[in-house]
Amino acid sequence: MRVLVTGGAGFIGSHLVDASIASGYEVIVVDDLSSGRRENVHPRAKFYQVDIASNHLGEVFAEERPEIVVHHAAQASVVRSVQEPRYDAMVNVLGTVQILEQCVRWKVRKVVFASTGGAIYGEPISIPVTEDHPIAPISPYGITKYIGELYLAFYHKAYGLPYVSLRYANVYGPRQDPTGEAGVVAIFIDAMLRGRAPTIFGDGTQTRDFVYVEDVVQANLLAMQSEVVGVMNIGTGVETSVNLLYAKLAQLTGFTDPPVYAAPRPGDVYRIALDPDRARSLLGWRPKVTLEEGLRRTVEAFKEQAAREGGG
Repeated sequence: MRVLVTGGAGFIGSHLVDASIASGYEVIVVDDLSSGRRENVHPRAKFYQVDIASNHLGEVFAEERPEIVVHHAAQASVVRSVQEPRYDAMVNVLGTVQILEQCVRWKVRKVVFASTGGAIYGEPISIPVTEDHPIAPISPYGITKYIGELYLAFYHKAYGLPYVSLRYANVYGPRQDPTGEAGVVAIFIDAMLRGRAPTIFGDGTQTRDFVYVEDVVQANLLAMQSEVVGVMNIGTGVETSVNLLYAKLAQLTGFTDPPVYAAPRPGDVYRIALDPDRARSLLGWRPKVTLEEGLRRTVEAFKEQAAREGGG
């Protein structure tokens, strides 16, 4: 089975590529390397440095004829989406439409789409949030991801293109870049290991649902193999405050300084946690890695990376 992974040189995408190859898939990676790293790409994957919004994407589809497409390439920073909404829309809307056009043209069997549960619902009415919760994003990133889901539904209805949209919670783990689109876990670890106090935007009582990248990859593999069509949350259903996260990471890294507090950022929700029951019932998926174990693994991976880069 031939699988094309957009964003396959990035954080989540590269882990998915590794797991797909280990599962026996033939994998093609499309990534423009704007945030991904070439060294993240598995040596057995075929790599194309291509922008998903460019005309060259069609050449990749014509050459490779993928049977499944997993679409992770995105402008994934809430902050940047607020600062540059036009760029956010160009990548996340026009890029997704380009992908879907090629999928229809080359008769792709299924699309798995990396969406967002952390930004698509806005400030939740109740927690944990189910997929039936009203859609009320407060950032351009959340808006464009929801537009992507609407296009998926359209292409399914109009052309019979099957899809699964996975609404991720806050994904963390090894290979997450502490710059650019980075999540708070990577940012905190990188700063602590460099001896700098991380900044918490807000008072730290805001909560997130942290899900380990290995669990997210398993959700993608199950979605690739499933006949299910539709949207589902990929999270733990558990809220963790940013202050508690800071304390856990400080203990793991041996960092002793207090955080720096700053004003909340526009576009960030205050509380969120995702109900994973639909993914459990339809895919047989459940998160297996605890927050404590996932943070431990991530800190160790960051330490190993720092040692390699420092020549130690």
